[in-house]
Amino acid sequence: MRSGWLYKFSLIFGHRLRHNWFLLCFFSILVLVALLSSSSSTREFESLVPPRLPNVYTNYRKLKEQSVVDYFDLRFLASLANPRQKELPLCGKERENYVPCYNLSANLEKGLKDGEEFDRHCELSNEEKCLVRPPKEYKIPLRWPAGRDVIWSGNVKITKDQFLSSGSMTKRMMLLEENQIAFHNDDGLIFDGVKDYTRQLAESIGLGSDSDFLQAGVHTVLDIGCGFGSFGAHLVSLRLMPVCIAAYEVTGSQVQLALERGLPAMIGNFISKQLPYPSLSFDMIHCAQCGIDWDGKDGMFIIEVDRLLKPGGYFVLTSPLIKPQGSLLTIKKGNMLTPVEDFTQSICWSLLDQQDETFIWQKTADKDCYAARRHGLPLCQDEHESQSYYNPLVKCISGTHSKRWTPIRNKSNGSRLTLEELEVHGIQHGEFYENKEFWKSALRNYWSLLTPLIFSDHPKRPGDEDPLPPYNMVRNVMDMNAYYGGFNAALVDLKKSAWVLNVVPVGTRNTLPLILDQGFAGVLHDWCEPFPTYPRTYDMIHASGLFSLISSEKCSMMNLFLEMDRILRPEGWVILSDNVGAIEMARTRATQIRWEARVIDPQNGSDQRILVCQKPFLRK
Repeated sequence: MRSGWLYKFSLIFGHRLRHNWFLLCFFSILVLVALLSSSSSTREFESLVPPRLPNVYTNYRKLKEQSVVDYFDLRFLASLANPRQKELPLCGKERENYVPCYNLSANLEKGLKDGEEFDRHCELSNEEKCLVRPPKEYKIPLRWPAGRDVIWSGNVKITKDQFLSSGSMTKRMMLLEENQIAFHNDDGLIFDGVKDYTRQLAESIGLGSDSDFLQAGVHTVLDIGCGFGSFGAHLVSLRLMPVCIAAYEVTGSQVQLALERGLPAMIGNFISKQLPYPSLSFDMIHCAQCGIDWDGKDGMFIIEVDRLLKPGGYFVLTSPLIKPQGSLLTIKKGNMLTPVEDFTQSICWSLLDQQDETFIWQKTADKDCYAARRHGLPLCQDEHESQSYYNPLVKCISGTHSKRWTPIRNKSNGSRLTLEELEVHGIQHGEFYENKEFWKSALRNYWSLLTPLIFSDHPKRPGDEDPLPPYNMVRNVMDMNAYYGGFNAALVDLKKSAWVLNVVPVGTRNTLPLILDQGFAGVLHDWCEPFPTYPRTYDMIHASGLFSLISSEKCSMMNLFLEMDRILRPEGWVILSDNVGAIEMARTRATQIRWEARVIDPQNGSDQRILVCQKPFLRK
């Protein structure tokens, strides 16, 4: 922590050091001495910044954390010597819908084939430091729930010509009116039979109606192929949490369309790598004409579905295709032929029902079933089960060694976890609920800052008497460093009309299973890489303690801010919390990418700060 006189000295004379690097180095040494000699105790930041998760640190780890703080402090002082940072330019029109890591031509040049040329390859990505601009016709989306049923056609890549040539199915699902696309939703009956379809699924697993999914233990659903988002929209109305994944598409993106409607989605595919979710993640996995070659790679894609399903979970496959006899997933109307029966039995699935083109299997909740299968697949070792960040597909059964191997349960009580479930995750009951209560208090303060008044000469302060922003101020929210999912839980408890994609950074404690077991959406991600989504798909980005982590990983903070700007909608909000050095550097980066930004000091003696930013609507 820098002493008072030294900090004032830096503010008064820092600009004079611009051309004298010798004095700057000498001055930096003085600062470092002051930092190391100051007291290492800090008071808890009680009003806005989340407490650090309790851990037992060795002396080495304490020194490592302090070195990160010192690094940011020194970088901040160095920035005073060059206060005018150059603003970054806007990208060309060709990058309006740019998604990094997906470059078919570059992948082919590198010799990638057998489907891997369509996969994600960030190592081949050549990033240009510029700001992705919105299309000329882009408009701010309507607030939820109106934005679920009506979107601006200029905000997605489906052109009028593509719409008119896309066939009768599209015209039944969507109505194109001038510059809007309307999705039929009258009196709760979602158009084109989605409600009838989900009722059929519910009856197939022994339920009276689709409103009983929660009681059957189905809360989280991985939907492979978003389509036009109607299935996901209906699941949301049932209080379920659907997460749609679909392959990257140059035009007519399903993922972009779903996110534009305020529905959870991200780019992902079944080609060569595992999806970035841990084993035993979802209660149901759904594929309706999703385009996956389930015959491929000797059933490896079905094994990946098995890895992701919780014990007792369901796999729903709806496909009109009838394949030639002899393929792995040979389907004959009204009957299942031997190859698929043998394969699903070898991985302990039971075929519950078949109606027309829809098949429903249930994964066993009995791990001893695998040992009883004479020709079954081997069990994965522990190390395979803990790795799930775009690792190669494996041909073994995952999850049987996990303490989380428990059947799906009644989810009618929402996200509340039992004492036994918390113990499985190695978390104390008091610690978990103290974290939840903290975030409820923090979110109330955060919410009061979601107004342009925060950037005025007399900014709004947390807790002011002014009317709070509406409950549906934001819809798509990303938490870049989600910890226990407390920020998500606070949004639910305070009845905000938002969903959160909880991101657990690779290399940190993997709390994603805990987040998923609460019924939230979440994913593993390496923030040294771009995120697999389309531009302008989130209304708010939140991160606590992320920049200290990024510094220790030697990632580029500017690249991270460019990525945040790419995925944030115009007029979207960013709330960041970290130590003072990291936040001052973040403010500099925010200025370079033209965000409105203000640092909030809680004035309680803590070294923590809050950075509140809003992205402007830039066209040129």
